[in-house]
Amino acid sequence: MSGEQEDIDLRELDDPELVKQIQDDLYDGLEAEVREGVEILLERGWEPYRILTDALVEGMRIVGVDFRDGILFVPEVLLSANAMKAGMAILRPLLAETGAPTIGKVVIGTVKGDIHDIGKNLVAMMLEGAGFEVVDIGINCDVDAYLRALEEHQPDILGMSALLTTTMPYMKTVIEALHKHGIRERHIVLVGGAPLNEAFAEAIGADAYCRDAAVAVETAKALIARRHNQLAGAGA
Repeated sequence: MSGEQEDIDLRELDDPELVKQIQDDLYDGLEAEVREGVEILLERGWEPYRILTDALVEGMRIVGVDFRDGILFVPEVLLSANAMKAGMAILRPLLAETGAPTIGKVVIGTVKGDIHDIGKNLVAMMLEGAGFEVVDIGINCDVDAYLRALEEHQPDILGMSALLTTTMPYMKTVIEALHKHGIRERHIVLVGGAPLNEAFAEAIGADAYCRDAAVAVETAKALIARRHNQLAGAGA
């Protein structure tokens, strides 16, 4: 598919064709082409938020579906996510200027004692590609690092990752700290990583276990929507 891209002059495409081409280039992980497509739409007067939702978010949604269904694999999804980030680098300051809405805010990090970050990075990029604002606090995060990030950024969601059976229990330590500080109810807590499962997530008091990045996006969107509905119901 990528070999055919060289013959395409993006400027000759009309708007619907260009949006579709950006989605295809995103799928193929073509950073320069995605960047150029975004710039052309901006030149044509498209609102940054419309470009984000119609081209980038929709493109990453397609990537997420194929990743979930086993058509795409981690290396390919990482390429797609990097292409999305290239487009986002242009849009992010413009979105900030216009006060464009986001689905929600996420703080994510790998727990103390664990330095694995490929899965976490993929989840963070996929969430950003779905329209979330994501604050990645990195690896080897202790309770204080999580608490500081929650205080500073006030996210809707806290995401924790662990790839070692020895570091999994630290997730419970963090959740217990949230209870201790009286802030557990403020945040949806999602956990993920190879050795985890739904039973473990339930046992430590997390809101959900996400087996991969595609599921993390679906779960985050569903839980955010449920929370908004609950708040709307409470205010009615």
